[in-house]
Amino acid sequence: MFMALAHEARRQILILLGQSGGELPSGYLAARFPHSWPTTSRHLKVLEEAGLVAVRRERRGSNYRLNREHVERVVTGWLRYLQPVDPEQRWTASGPRSTSALARRSEPDTRMRTRSEEG
Repeated sequence: MFMALAHEARRQILILLGQSGGELPSGYLAARFPHSWPTTSRHLKVLEEAGLVAVRRERRGSNYRLNREHVERVVTGWLRYLQPVDPEQRWTASGPRSTSALARRSEPDTRMRTRSEEG
């Protein structure tokens, strides 16, 4: 989702859709930008694949709307990572504590091979 939001034109499309409160046709959206209609279509496709917009196709046209619930769910989940952390909180290490321990961890397990060779 955040890759889809990396381009300014796609963010602008989302703002237009969000402020409209409903559906907007692709032609209306394309007319709001200086780039070509195919470029706008590609931007809309990226937004659709990211789940940021929903599309309703009818005959030769497409109407787009903001998938507000999905955007809110993802952004709210991401914002939890930005909450202040209690200064007394301690993080537990989950990996090796030294380079030698890391090297031992990445060595092949010879015990398993020895047991399979015995059987």
